[in-house]
Amino acid sequence: MRPKSSHKLMIFRRVAKLREKVKVDTQRMRVKWMKSLEEIFNLAVSLAKGEFKTQTVNGETVKVTMKQRQMWARIAAYTAQIMNSIAQGFDERQIDVQLNELERLVSEAKAKAETKGTEREASRAKAKDDSSGPR
Repeated sequence: MRPKSSHKLMIFRRVAKLREKVKVDTQRMRVKWMKSLEEIFNLAVSLAKGEFKTQTVNGETVKVTMKQRQMWARIAAYTAQIMNSIAQGFDERQIDVQLNELERLVSEAKAKAETKGTEREASRAKAKDDSSGPR
């Protein structure tokens, strides 16, 4: 049977490993989303600027009107807001907060276990001294 402290160390290592995996996976997803959003943004900006004179709607080629360009500019702006939101934090902060709480709980459990262990050792030592009796 392993000593209890090694179990706690294993938990800390697993939490740390999970934290790193979350960071890597989140970063990977962010990069993927940012690339897709950048494509949408660039296309919307091109349409808003009038770089494309026509667009295909239901299989038909139609001219891009000024009203449509305004709509594409709004889409570009909203896409930029989404990109900014993802760049600022996304879920990583919330996940980090939760992992910090998990680490705090593990530390608290570890501290209580160590305190109980110390109390047990002290009571055993006292019981041993008491059973020895006066000499």
